[in-house]
This record gives sequence, structure tokens and C-alpha cells, in this order.
Amino acid sequence: MKKLYSLAVLVLLAGVSVLLYSFSFKNNDAGLTGIINVDGGMITGVKSITGNVVSFKGVPFAAPPVGQLRWKAPHPVEHWAGVKKCDAFGPSPMQAKPVPFGVYTREFLIPEQPISEDCLYLNVWAKNSAAPKKPVFVWIYGGGFASGGAAVPIYDGEAMAKKGIIFVSINYRVGVFGFLAHPELTKESPDKASGNYALLDQIAALKWIKRNIANFGGNPGNVTIGGQSAGSMSVNCLVAAPVAKGLFNKAIAESGSMIVSNPMIKSLTLKDAEQQGIKLASVTHANNIDELRKVLAADLMKIPGGYSPIVDGYVLPEPVSQIFAEGKENNIPLLTGWNADEGFVFSFKKKEAFQQEAKEKYGKDAGEFLKYFPANTDEEAAHSQTKLSRDMIFAISGYKWAGLQAQRAKAPVYVYYFQHKLPATPDFEKYGAFHTGEVAYATDNLKFLNRPWKPADKILASQMSAYWVNFITNGDPNGKNLPTWPKYNKNMSKVIVFDNIALQRRLPDKEELEFMLSKVEK
Repeated sequence: MKKLYSLAVLVLLAGVSVLLYSFSFKNNDAGLTGIINVDGGMITGVKSITGNVVSFKGVPFAAPPVGQLRWKAPHPVEHWAGVKKCDAFGPSPMQAKPVPFGVYTREFLIPEQPISEDCLYLNVWAKNSAAPKKPVFVWIYGGGFASGGAAVPIYDGEAMAKKGIIFVSINYRVGVFGFLAHPELTKESPDKASGNYALLDQIAALKWIKRNIANFGGNPGNVTIGGQSAGSMSVNCLVAAPVAKGLFNKAIAESGSMIVSNPMIKSLTLKDAEQQGIKLASVTHANNIDELRKVLAADLMKIPGGYSPIVDGYVLPEPVSQIFAEGKENNIPLLTGWNADEGFVFSFKKKEAFQQEAKEKYGKDAGEFLKYFPANTDEEAAHSQTKLSRDMIFAISGYKWAGLQAQRAKAPVYVYYFQHKLPATPDFEKYGAFHTGEVAYATDNLKFLNRPWKPADKILASQMSAYWVNFITNGDPNGKNLPTWPKYNKNMSKVIVFDNIALQRRLPDKEELEFMLSKVEK
């Protein structure tokens, strides 16, 4: 009798599982157009014009970090009544009004509105099919940890979802709201740490995905995180972070790492970050954290200060460079690279000043430095300064990351070098393969940029996005009708160079990167 009872219970439980799965998808014909169950309640999405993809925009993954939740780790999402229609992006995180500049036209920026502290929302694009176990890609935006958001047009996930993956883009807090540390915040935290709220937001989103993505047809055991610039640096931190272990299986890092000291992004110790927080509080005349939480967001943003990930003892128990040097990072496949012309120089030195600076800074090695960064004319000196900026901010750190992983022969690493110049008007031609220029190709989103695209651009976008989807699917970018992309080996240094087409080449500027890395690490 007991056996019969146990069998009946098992059958009942199996039936409940089937019902829950069916309820998530409604039925095989409805695909994702029905009601989906997620943390907090029920949601519906919107079909694309073709009907092939369903998007769910503005899905809350945590409680709004406002009021008493400002500068706290994300809290569980609040339950809502009825069915939430997820047809529009949630607010972008609190930041200065986005203003186009230089090559960065409106398509590279978040919408002007809405912007709010209530920003912890994510977006999901998936094929309109009940087929389960699709690989999942989680996109983390850049913006120097001071700006950005998931609603940027070139981050749209429809094109990638059509290729058979689930594309998820997430918001996280930036600037003072994402990184303020203070002794009182550290004291009230159960983890005895403060400041890395942006990274905690990203981790909370990944946990949400782990719990909920199967209801969209995704495989929670096959998740790839990816990002560009500060998003790539975030990926680097998450790969290093013990508390993020098990939340993802692969990583894509486009132009950004924190393994080598960066002249633009400084990673402070908790003690130094707390002192920065004390100074900010004094400017506002707040006597304690409760009062500081009541200061208007607009007033907080007026106070100067740079913010970035902190060695807080919890999310990052040690500097990222040390975690990787000791081999303590999460051992997962990596696809990474950088762009040919992505340096940032706002005021160029004349050739004489650049040559003199090289002699003062590099002494007996100035000749070798000027071999890699020549300055025989003012124009050549300007180009060298842009190239040097690229190396110092992006390339040498990415090069070091790839080399460390390849050297240990752990999980494979694949390296790219993007040197394709986007078609442009004469005003924009000088920017070449600029910072962020690769994103629309990798996501197959050229249609969102108003450029005079040529057939070669569309071919390159097709190739790049295919490599990305292959890697997201199985940890190897190689696939049918694509040039072979070899695993990176520091001695051979074979990479894929993206120009008019994808080609296998030796890593450009390898000796230059080795030279600069040796100087930075002295």
C-alpha cells in the first residue's frame, strides 16, 4: 500500500511539474506569447513584427533601491497583482542627461527619459517557441561606471534571439549610487562591506536568471555573461568574484579588464573608498547615513567624484589582479579582445613635447618607446598618443588577462582584434575602429546606426555575430563557413582580426604590448 501511495505522489508531482511548465508557455502553439511566471508575479511580452521573437522589457529583478534601500544590496523583488505587461524598458539608472558627442550619436546612448534610482530591471528576447534549453547571453553595458543603461538601441536583443539564443540585458546602479562606501554602510551590512552595489545588482540579476530563465525556454546551466568597456570590466570582476561562482559558464569581454592598473578607472580599497564617502557626506552636511539617504539624487550627482569597483573584502576579497595571479578566478571559457583606435585623448601634445615626455618617463628605454610610438611629426605624435591611450586603458589589461588564462591551460581563451573602420562622413572618419564600434557588428544590429553601410559591413556583422552565438552556445566560436579561430596561445599569439572580413592573424602590436606591460608592472 505504501508503495502504491508513494507512486501516486510521484505521479502527482510529475503532473504538477508538467502543468507549471505548460502554464509558463501556455501551450506549444502559443510559445512565449502567453503568461510567464517569474519572481514577483506574472508577465506577458510583445511579439516582434515578424512574430519570430518575443521581447519582455522592463522586468523587475529586485526591489527599487530607493529610500532606505539606497546603498544597500538588492532586496527581493516586490510582488505585484495581476499580469504585468512588459512592453517598455524600465528607467535607466540615475546619471547625468545623455548628450551625443563626437562619434557617439544618439544610437549609442540611453533615452533621455526615464532616468531614476528605481532602475533594477532587465529585458529578455527569445524565439517564439516552446523549445527549451536555449543558451543564454547576459549583456552588461559600459559607460565608465558613471553612465549607461540597457535601453541603448545597439543593445537590442532581437537579432541575436533569432539565431537561437536568449538575450538578456540588465540594468545596474552607476556612479555614486552604485559605488558609495562609508563606515556606517559597512557597519550595517551583514557582509561588513560597502560600495560594490553595481556588482551586487549584476549578481542579483544573474541569480534571477538562474531561477527564472527556464520559463522563457532558457537553460540556466548554460549562461554566458558579456559586456563592453565598463561592462567588460564588470565581467572581469564577476569572473574574479567568489560570490558569483556558479551563476555563469562562459564570458565575453569586449575592451575592458581590471587586471592591470587603469589610468581612467581606479579600484580603491574599502578603507580609501570609505574616506571618499565621508568627504561626500560632509559636503551634503548629512550627519549620518539616514540623512544622506534623504539627500536628493540630483544634489548627490553635483558632487565631483569618480566611482568604480572596490576591493571590499566580500565581492572582491582581493584586488582583481591578485585573484588572477593566484589562479583563484572562476575557471570558464573566455572570448576577449579590443579595438585598434579606441584610445581617449582630449588634448594632443606636439611632437617635441611628446618626445621629451618619453625621455623623462622611460629614460634609457625612450628609444624603444618611440619605436612603438613614433613622433616625427605632430600628426604622427597625435596618432601615437591615441594608440598609447588605447594600450594603457584597454589593450595591455586584456592582453594580460588572455595570457594568464592561456598560460595555465585551463579553460580555453579566444582573442580578437577589431580594426574595421565603420563607414562614416568625413567628420567621423578620423575615429577609425573606435571604442564601442564593434558592438553593433557583434550583436548584428547595424540597422540601428545611421551609416552608409556597405555589403562588407553586413558580411562582417554576420560573421561576428555567428562567432558570438557559437561561443555562447558551446564555448567555442568556431562553426560552419567561418575562418578557423584558434585557441589563444601566448607564444603563437594567433587571433581573429576583424576588418572587412574575419581573418586569422598574429596578434597586432604584440611586442608593443609586452613592452608597455613590462613598464606598467615595474
